[in-house]
Amino acid sequence: MTTQHVTQKIQFNRKIEGSSAVLLPFLADHSIDFDSYAQNVARTFDAGLAPAINMDTGYANFLSPDEKRQTLGIVSELSQGRKWVAGAFIEGQDGDVHDLYARAVEEIQSFGAIPIVFQSSKLKALSDKEKIGVYAKSGERAPQFLGFELGEMFLPFGEIYSLETMRELLQIPQLKGAKHSSLDRVLELQRLELRDEIRPDFKIYTGNDLAVDLVMYGSDYLLGLSAFCPEAFALRDKLWEAGDARFYALNDLIQYLGFLAFRPPVPLYKHNCAQFLHLRGRIQTDKTHPKAAERPASDTEILADISARLDAMMAEIQSTNQ
Repeated sequence: MTTQHVTQKIQFNRKIEGSSAVLLPFLADHSIDFDSYAQNVARTFDAGLAPAINMDTGYANFLSPDEKRQTLGIVSELSQGRKWVAGAFIEGQDGDVHDLYARAVEEIQSFGAIPIVFQSSKLKALSDKEKIGVYAKSGERAPQFLGFELGEMFLPFGEIYSLETMRELLQIPQLKGAKHSSLDRVLELQRLELRDEIRPDFKIYTGNDLAVDLVMYGSDYLLGLSAFCPEAFALRDKLWEAGDARFYALNDLIQYLGFLAFRPPVPLYKHNCAQFLHLRGRIQTDKTHPKAAERPASDTEILADISARLDAMMAEIQSTNQ
């Protein structure tokens, strides 16, 4: 396979499928702000994106099982039959890896969500053949589920699979798509080529917050960056489907936000998201999970400028569309 001549892969006027992680916000006393969380989940649904919860943006690595179930219950009540995704997260749990994922997948389905198999230390320790077996077993419990490649810059137990392993995973019929978060566009383009070669209906959901233009080449998305402003992503997607050249300017401004928020150390993007949402009046504080690190307060000045520019650009586009 080759990644040369990628301009030939641009798919104009394509309807983009967007899923968005949702930030889990916190109050001044470090308790979870479930009220603001519910409001941001509702905004994500209303924008036309599928919320993705109990992911990295939702501090899945820090939440207790009860806290995960509480977020599942909130989104289930708000979904009203609409599509949403939840991470099957087993890190730190004792037991057989197959059983742990089976229980997580079944619990997520009981709330009405599509499970996405979140990587773990147990999964990473297996051989490639054994990893494929874990996904196949998950498929026995779920008529549809998603996979996840997570780069180690996000979490140390993340892993980017070989193309040979991906080829085998695409043979699992219940596996309907995979989120790819390597932050390397070449690796993602290779997966798109593989998908087009052997299973065109399989979804590649870009998790590359440093290359959100990958939707032009056939990726859909499941991003942490879209948690900042799902409405901007939804509008951008409609512009692309309509062949509206204003897509490019809006995409560039979104990417500017991504370059700021996802600079190293990458996990601190969650604090930038809290700062951004707090500036926009969508959460009550800019606190993170008490175990998470924070960005400097000086980032808020840049974020405020980007927020104002996004609002102005979206308002101009919407006014001329009326």
